[in-house]
Amino acid sequence: MRISEKQIQQVNNRIQALVQSNSFYGEKLKASGITQIISQEDFEKLPFSEKSDLRDAYPLGLMTAPEEEIVRIHSSSGTTGKPVIIPYTAKDVDDWAIMFKRCYEMAGMTCEDRVQVTPGYGLWTAGIGFQNGAEKLGAMVIPMGPGNTDKQLEMMTTLHSTVLCSTSSYALLLAEEIQKRGIKDQICLKKGIIGSERWGEKMRRSISEELSIELYDIYGLTEIYGPGIGISCEKDCGIHYWDDYIYLEIIDPITGKTVPDGQMGEVVITTLVKEGAPLIRYRTHDLSRIIPGECECGSKFPRIDVIMGRTDDMMKIKGVNVFPSQIEEVLTSFPELSSEYQIRISHLEGKDTMRIYVETNGTVDFLDLSKRVAEKIKSKIGFTPLVKVVEIGLLPRSEKKTKRVIDERYE
Repeated sequence: MRISEKQIQQVNNRIQALVQSNSFYGEKLKASGITQIISQEDFEKLPFSEKSDLRDAYPLGLMTAPEEEIVRIHSSSGTTGKPVIIPYTAKDVDDWAIMFKRCYEMAGMTCEDRVQVTPGYGLWTAGIGFQNGAEKLGAMVIPMGPGNTDKQLEMMTTLHSTVLCSTSSYALLLAEEIQKRGIKDQICLKKGIIGSERWGEKMRRSISEELSIELYDIYGLTEIYGPGIGISCEKDCGIHYWDDYIYLEIIDPITGKTVPDGQMGEVVITTLVKEGAPLIRYRTHDLSRIIPGECECGSKFPRIDVIMGRTDDMMKIKGVNVFPSQIEEVLTSFPELSSEYQIRISHLEGKDTMRIYVETNGTVDFLDLSKRVAEKIKSKIGFTPLVKVVEIGLLPRSEKKTKRVIDERYE
């Protein structure tokens, strides 16, 4: 996807704002000697920005607009180091709401919907992002925030929520609770707007069937506004993103070179009009590809494929590079397994061991199933894991994101 003349001008405007503000990234651009571009080739010479850069700018080194224009900050979790703090101007907040409103409209929502928001509020971008977009649409917001499943279901049934906004993990937990309590006939949900973690086809099918709703993938990250920079459509063949607000490219994560449309690689995003903290060529570490051509839904906005994983998801076990998505692909091929699994990696007696826990119902032979799963995974990754089959419901569910990989080698 080549950068347009208009986008080049927008990038130049953001470069000038960064340089003139002497912000952290502005200094990096000056040091690179590139403060203007006129072509695709020039753009691809611009230095990447990484999360480590953003952490080095802590607390407000990314601030590019004058402080009197900053109306809000959001932050990443900071679980693996210093948090990243992102300043927003009033225009940034409104632009984000406009993008989110587009997402809701892409999902077929209207001002008559009742939107139950279950992601977290506060420094995290999710809760308030879902809320601002729904208010911009004119829909009724039920700002629940995370957890308290009893209260969630009470509000869902009494207020007749029509749209659920959540992580896939919490959507599954709610679906299972609704089935257990026998209250599906009291649920009025029609759609689910799901984001913040990668989820497989089996999990999608479980949620959709148990709740009888349409599901839409929403995309975004704290550093780039938050969720709402893209969403899947009714045709469910990729995620449309708003290219009047962001320029998206796919690179080879090893070489850093841009790859052709259709080829898998790392998503890199440039903000085109962001004022508080513009980012140029930000490496997301998300793995996807640009889908060539126009979508059957009729939207002219370009598409990327669903997020297949992250470059930093890779596990090195017995000298082999393994991605969770490879394991999930195998597990999905077994209809007797649920969508839930857990991978535990440990180092015992001088060697690495991978244990995979999976769920099934009591009608199958657990030992036979574990052998068949282990054999198929070996054919995929080259070595045999230990597979433990447990009853459905025994693996942990989460009100936020489910931790599926636990590497005990470094604990």
